Amino acid sequence: MSDDMLTAGERLADTLTAENTALAALDLPRAGAMLARKQRALADLAAAQTVSASHDAAERMARRLQGLAIENKRLLERAIAAQGRVIGVIARAAAPATVQGYGSERGRRPAAFALVAKA
Repeated sequence: MSDDMLTAGERLADTLTAENTALAALDLPRAGAMLARKQRALADLAAAQTVSASHDAAERMARRLQGLAIENKRLLERAIAAQGRVIGVIARAAAPATVQGYGSERGRRPAAFALVAKA
């Protein structure tokens, strides 16, 4: 494997590791901010591919990157599901209160007057 390809592969692996760490902590703003870095690392890896690359080194790097990519996908799906749950809670809290029974206060849900969220 060429030094350029190894360096590019390491850069992509480091980027995926950092993004996975952010996703595991559900730090979505930090994970989202890594998109450009990840795109650059992928472009650098594609540009560095050479025919003379050592098969064993390329195989090890491919396995490492595949494992990180699988973990990245799992964590992204988890983050999307968590965001869906948050949106559902906010939507239910913001829904208009309903009155059950004619003029009765019984069964009436208090209207939400303040929501605080930290993404």
